Amino acid sequence: MSLKTPRLDDRSFKDLVDEARARIPLYTPEWTDHNLSDPGITLIELFAWMTDIVLYRLNRVPDRNYVKFMELIGMRLHEAEAARTTLSFWLSAPQPAALTIPAATEVATVRTETEEAIIFTTDAPLEIKVPDLSHLMTSAGAEENRAFRMVNVPNLLAGTEAFAAFASEQPTSGDAFYFGFSNDVGNHLLGLELTVDKAEGAGIDPNRPPYVWEAIGLDLEREWVEVEVDEDTTLGLNTPGLVRLHLPAMRRTARNDQSAYWVRCRLDMTDTDSRYNVSPRIRKVSVAAWGGTVGATNVTTVREEVIGRSDGSPGQVFYLEHKPILARSAGEYLTIRREDGREERWQEVADFSSSQPNDRHYTIDSDTGEVRLAPALPQPDGVVKRYGALPEKGALLTMNAYRYGGGLVGNVAANTLTVLKTSLPYIQKVTNRVAAAGGRDAELLESAKMRVPHFLRSLNRAVTAHDFEFLAKEAAPGQVGRAYALRPPLVSPGEVKVLIIPFIPRLQGFIAPESLELPADVRSAIVAYLDERRLISTQLEVLQPFYQWVQTEVRIRVAPGHNPEKVQAAVEARLFDLINPLVGGADGEGWPFGRDMFASDVMAAVLGVPGVNFVRAVKLYPVTYDRREYLVGAEASEIRLPPQGVVVSYQHTVVLE
Repeated sequence: MSLKTPRLDDRSFKDLVDEARARIPLYTPEWTDHNLSDPGITLIELFAWMTDIVLYRLNRVPDRNYVKFMELIGMRLHEAEAARTTLSFWLSAPQPAALTIPAATEVATVRTETEEAIIFTTDAPLEIKVPDLSHLMTSAGAEENRAFRMVNVPNLLAGTEAFAAFASEQPTSGDAFYFGFSNDVGNHLLGLELTVDKAEGAGIDPNRPPYVWEAIGLDLEREWVEVEVDEDTTLGLNTPGLVRLHLPAMRRTARNDQSAYWVRCRLDMTDTDSRYNVSPRIRKVSVAAWGGTVGATNVTTVREEVIGRSDGSPGQVFYLEHKPILARSAGEYLTIRREDGREERWQEVADFSSSQPNDRHYTIDSDTGEVRLAPALPQPDGVVKRYGALPEKGALLTMNAYRYGGGLVGNVAANTLTVLKTSLPYIQKVTNRVAAAGGRDAELLESAKMRVPHFLRSLNRAVTAHDFEFLAKEAAPGQVGRAYALRPPLVSPGEVKVLIIPFIPRLQGFIAPESLELPADVRSAIVAYLDERRLISTQLEVLQPFYQWVQTEVRIRVAPGHNPEKVQAAVEARLFDLINPLVGGADGEGWPFGRDMFASDVMAAVLGVPGVNFVRAVKLYPVTYDRREYLVGAEASEIRLPPQGVVVSYQHTVVLE
């Protein structure tokens, strides 16, 4: 995105006139006629007009030079980024054949009297397949000692052979039964209609059954991932019912020498007293697809937009109708249609510095929508050199596709995208089960100026720890909240470990653990960007920090004359701000990595809240999060952190004395 010369002195002609008139009573109190017809007022307006011109021109000189310097060193403003999420589509009923939801299907928030609808479009086609169940087996015991027993799938589908869901005589943690599918059912809403012989599972809480559903996803480091259950009407496998699962993206693997896409139900009784007396017996299974999930972006797609005709001259400029424009994908490009009907696909470049006379190149300014063709410049020897090909006169220029939109407005909450803008058959409902994230407005000039020292220091090369931190943010603008490179002796010579905390748009109060997870695509983008700029001998790792959750209990006395409830709320808000990986710590730039937390830190922060007379006591509690629940530990005098650790707030109790 191109740099814009700012208007720094925003005082208008009217502001100058009003300021001069306001000084009249101070310097000449006998002057009481302030009407426009008064000669003195006329002189004030004249001088204000002249002052306005002088200030406008003089005050633009320093920043204009600064902008030109930024252009000279190759800096550009970061473009707007579009928020991303996933959209889940529910079918009104399972279909007998595969159903495809096309790419660019539009889903929006509800439009209100004060707010326009926010539109998201699907990134790719979503094919909802008919699941093909090819294998079913059970196992008993822990993962490392597992013995499998195969179940006859045709008999089970026909309801002529029952099997014990959990193979042990007395079901124990680790027992599981597996469904193997021959076709890829990743990102599907899978429905399992289970017919159970009879209610033999007495002893369990049917509302909190002691099992979890899991699938083998794409993550090679963590083989089984827990699956979100859309609904389970079997009351813990005690009655016939339907289980619907939101499956993640999956990969084919082998279990018991059988290759398939695997889903399993595993007993997990570690955190519950619920126990099966005997294993439930499943008589019949029916499988069906009830929907699917696909990625979506806060953009609107425009296709086949005609932007003008060529006049055959160099340096032609055309403009797209909508802006700001998002970074172009491989399928978004400029097409030149000659008068004889032939079409040419042209290539977008950042600039024309390396373009040869016959290269079909063009540039696009994402902020203004400007499409610029190659210029022709005179050389010192008098020859005019073309920096790219020129379309013939009369050729039609068409942008085959581009996407516009983006910004912070797209970071919508979960379950707010519910309006299907594109008419589709068999779709009952749609929503985003997770909040949208990653939306960012186009960078302002003031923000870009803050990056200049870091840009000059790194020169687009990653050598020092500061270089890696700065370039990690450059690799994924708007998606990295904080980057920190571990220093020796925490890492060996030639080794670099960069810790990344994702950008979180809403930082007020409690931060959900999933918001702190480093997305795989962001990590991949950072690794690829830094790999191109690091030394060949440097070993690079991009990781997420260790998060230590913290709970506090603070007892305070409110000063006389202050509202106790407001002071209590202000103290709680201050604690959430202090114990925060992005805006916490004493300097407000995030809790320092590896810096232990003490009760005195909390006391100092609370004493700075207006209305707090004194702090009587501070208690700290370390909290462990195991992906399903929080476990509060015993009171500690300090919270110890490893070098790669930061603290995060769990909850805070403020007691008024």
